[in-house]
Amino acid sequence: MNLKILLKKCNFGQQELLALGHKFSCLSLAIDQNKVTAVLQKPVPKSIKEMQSFLGFASYYRKQIKNFSHITTSLYKLCSKDVVFEITKERRDAYERIKYELTNAPVLILPDFQLPFKLCIDAACSQGLGEALQQRQIVYGEPREGVIATSLRN
Repeated sequence: MNLKILLKKCNFGQQELLALGHKFSCLSLAIDQNKVTAVLQKPVPKSIKEMQSFLGFASYYRKQIKNFSHITTSLYKLCSKDVVFEITKERRDAYERIKYELTNAPVLILPDFQLPFKLCIDAACSQGLGEALQQRQIVYGEPREGVIATSLRN
C-alpha cells in the first residue's frame, strides 16, 4: 500500500484528539459534545425516518449510556412495521432521557492490560442482565475506579 500523509494536515504531540465523534486522550474516551449539541436542539421526531435517524445516532454511543437498550425499547418498537407512529408520554420520556444521557455520559477509561479487571454483574436486574467492566488505575497520582465498558441484555 502506498500511503502518504500531508504534513500541513497533521498534528503531533496532542494531549487530546477529536475524531469519530469522540474525544480521545491518553487516559479516556468521551463523547464529542459538539456532535451532541445539534441533536439536543432538534424537536421530538415526527416520522419513522426521523426516529430511525435519531436512534442510529444515539446507538453509536450506546456503550456510554447505561441501560441504553432498556430505555430505547419503546422507540425501537415505534419503528416496527404495522405500528402506528404515535409519540406517547413513555416514548417522549425515553427520547428526552437519551438526550439527557448523551450530554451526561460517563467518560470511559482506557484499559491497562497490566492491571487486574473487575467485572460487576447484576443478574437480578428487572430489565435483564447488566454488567460493567471496571478497573482501578492510578490517574495523576490518585487511585481511581473507572468504567471501561457497560452492557445490558433484555
